[in-house]
Amino acid sequence: MTLVALALVLWAAGWALNVRLASGPQSRSVALAVPLLFGVTLLVMWELIVRGLDVPMVFLPAPTQIALRFAASLPTLWEDFVQTVLKGALSGYVIGCLAAFAVALLADRVDVLRRGLLPVGNFAAALPVVGVAPILVMWFGFDWQSKAAVVVVMVFFPMLVNTVAGLRAAETMQRDLMRTFGASYWQGLVKLRLPAAMPFIFNGLKISTTLALIGAIVAEFFGSPIRGIGFRISTSVGQLSLDMVWAEIAVAALAGSAFYGLVVAIEKRVTFWHPSNRG
Repeated sequence: MTLVALALVLWAAGWALNVRLASGPQSRSVALAVPLLFGVTLLVMWELIVRGLDVPMVFLPAPTQIALRFAASLPTLWEDFVQTVLKGALSGYVIGCLAAFAVALLADRVDVLRRGLLPVGNFAAALPVVGVAPILVMWFGFDWQSKAAVVVVMVFFPMLVNTVAGLRAAETMQRDLMRTFGASYWQGLVKLRLPAAMPFIFNGLKISTTLALIGAIVAEFFGSPIRGIGFRISTSVGQLSLDMVWAEIAVAALAGSAFYGLVVAIEKRVTFWHPSNRG
């Protein structure tokens, strides 16, 4: 119980320091320090509480146990990362987003297609991945191709809906002005409507980063070769190897955060003119 009391004291000290930093002068270093301090405090509290209460590893391993398993299993974790993230999630993400963008351009030109696709898109976006994944695994086999197919289905309609909405974001007066200047459809698209649509497009891309990783991991629960994050989590739970499960979760969290951060960094460079990126 001494360790639990120490954890509570640590939480109070960390909270007070974070409040002090957050209420003081803001700078880039402070903006990085606040979440970093918060995360470190949670990890140390986790360690102290698990050790202090003697929580069995099959319920919740300590962060140090997870870190040791992570370090000891780097080749396996890397193999799972390549299989799930690079092959399954990333390939499906690229194919699904590019296909959605192309269909959105077509739907923008054909009003009947736009009116018919969007309701279908909203319906398809609500389909549970646990229902779609087994079917696509049966169609495309047990390797990464079926996981990429699941990801395509998951990211296609969110990307489509956001892109179609973005292409219609330019004001009517602006579109009329482009036509007054004699601009063709493609000139108006490239010079006015696509730039105006970029915040919507990147919103779809950011949403899809999370969906892609979730889809690839969940699909592996319904059939996979002997590698992959989802496969490893499923087998490790059956073996009561919870430290390995958490190591795989850490890999997925790091990969998802890096993927999302990359898209955000590209967005800031492309949409530097947008009010959300000023200041």
